[in-house]
Amino acid sequence: MDKQSIKVARRTRRRIGIRKRLLGTPQRPRLTVYKSLLHIHAQVIDDMAGKTLVSASSVEKDVRAAGKTGNAASAAAVGEALAKRAKAAGVTAVVFDRGGFKYHGRIKALADAARKQGLQF
Repeated sequence: MDKQSIKVARRTRRRIGIRKRLLGTPQRPRLTVYKSLLHIHAQVIDDMAGKTLVSASSVEKDVRAAGKTGNAASAAAVGEALAKRAKAAGVTAVVFDRGGFKYHGRIKALADAARKQGLQF
């Protein structure tokens, strides 16, 4: 196995382990994050109903207009947009699912920006 496939396999194992412990309820839905090299996506999900309540991504025009999409600044913009939409939908507290990614860099920037907008983790 090459280095990249080992890295992907490790992240998949971490993601599965995290998902075993987390469950999004109507009172505290799950905020899940996915990042690629160019973009970052975040969703607030109610696992009991199996529905996505709100979502935000760096693919969207208002976030993309700020400049590059694969950096911490765009991740923070996504976090702010997601928190505003979640509060508008009546969600104030969430369970954070980092999706197997390290809590560092863009993931941390998104979480901090969402907290700054009033979303509780």
